[in-house]
Amino acid sequence: MGVSDILASVDREIAILKQVRELLTGAETIAPKKLGRPKKQDAALVVTQEPAKKTAKKKKRKLSPEGRKRIAEAVKRRWEAHRKAAGFSK
Repeated sequence: MGVSDILASVDREIAILKQVRELLTGAETIAPKKLGRPKKQDAALVVTQEPAKKTAKKKKRKLSPEGRKRIAEAVKRRWEAHRKAAGFSK
C-alpha cells in the first residue's frame, strides 16, 4: 500500500464524513440569496432546490352554455335598468 493509496483512502473518508455531517445538521450547501427579481433560468433552479410540496390542484370549473346564456341575459337586464335610472334611452 503506497502513499497515494493511503491519501485516496483518507479523501474517501473525508467525503463520507462531510456527507454524514450534512445529513445530521440538515443544512444543505445553498448559494446565498440574490437580491432582486430572479432571471427565468434562476427561477427554475430555485424551484428545484425547495422541497416538493404536494398541493391539491383545483378542478377548472366549466360553465354550461345555458348558464352562460342566463348570465348574459341578467347582465343585459341590469344594464337596461341602469340606463332607465340614468334617463338614457336607446
